[in-house]
Amino acid sequence: MRRRDFINVVAGSAFVWPIQAGAQPIGRMRRVGVLMGYAESDPDARSFANAFAESLQQSAAASAQSVTIEYRWAGADVDRIQKLAKDLVELRPDVILANTTPVTVALHRQTREIPIVFVIVSDPVGAGVVTSLSRPGGNITGFINVEGALGGKWLELVKEIAPGIRRSAIMYNPDTAPGGGAYFLESFKAASRMLEIEPIIAPVRNPSDIERSIAQLAGVPAGGLVVAADGFMVVHRAAIISSAAKNNVPAVYFNPAFPKAGGLVAYGADSLDVFRRAGPYVNRILLGEKPGDLPVQVPTKFELVINLKTAKAFGLTIPPAMLVRADRLIE
Repeated sequence: MRRRDFINVVAGSAFVWPIQAGAQPIGRMRRVGVLMGYAESDPDARSFANAFAESLQQSAAASAQSVTIEYRWAGADVDRIQKLAKDLVELRPDVILANTTPVTVALHRQTREIPIVFVIVSDPVGAGVVTSLSRPGGNITGFINVEGALGGKWLELVKEIAPGIRRSAIMYNPDTAPGGGAYFLESFKAASRMLEIEPIIAPVRNPSDIERSIAQLAGVPAGGLVVAADGFMVVHRAAIISSAAKNNVPAVYFNPAFPKAGGLVAYGADSLDVFRRAGPYVNRILLGEKPGDLPVQVPTKFELVINLKTAKAFGLTIPPAMLVRADRLIE
């Protein structure tokens, strides 16, 4: 099967992987459930799901495993996450891939037996789903995407790209952000003191909250914005980017999907790489390893992505040192 054909097929709700030529399937067909915290209509989210499926296909085929995938998409809707977690657990898959903190917590409430591998979760210890990163214990392990210290790093980037700002908000959804949003606040506030920037806490739960919070940052003194790592923010990135542009508020994001969609700057883990790394981990569990014995993995690839067209629209000149550090420049 050509890679393009594979990508097209795997976007559906279920997919049976072919075994590589010469290999023989071992035992019964294994089932893997995937609960995505993002929207199915999101092309970036679909590429993440495809990356996971492709890496798992390669690992499974190499070990002569025969596997199907069942996808569910929650779109950062808290009520839908709870329902889909229950529905997926009732299917009794062999392993579940959980995307985002709310999804992982919801699945943890539903089962302490089915192995779960999470991806794009910031603080699994604080969320109560693992005992420690080195020895998770229980039925869950996975891949974190950011640490709390990045709250300060994001604010430093706002100040670097827009030196004139005098205050900055950090935006998150208390219902979906790690620690209810508190995970990033300590480092954000510490950086604000060092940079002499007034810190503003901006919890939001819907697009109207987003518009109102960003509008309040416009004007004098000049305001900036940090968009904290949160699946809700990914789902609503178009509204955030549009409002930031309309109100001329420079914003730094945690995910390269934002500058790809017209946002200014992003710094964070390469999500595609995280999803790819999850495939072999799931296969190890299918082969008999216990998730509680597999250490939680940290990101290995970070990206600084700058949208030069957006910077120009904001009237900002990107510092040469920042341009040199950038992994990607979007013209």
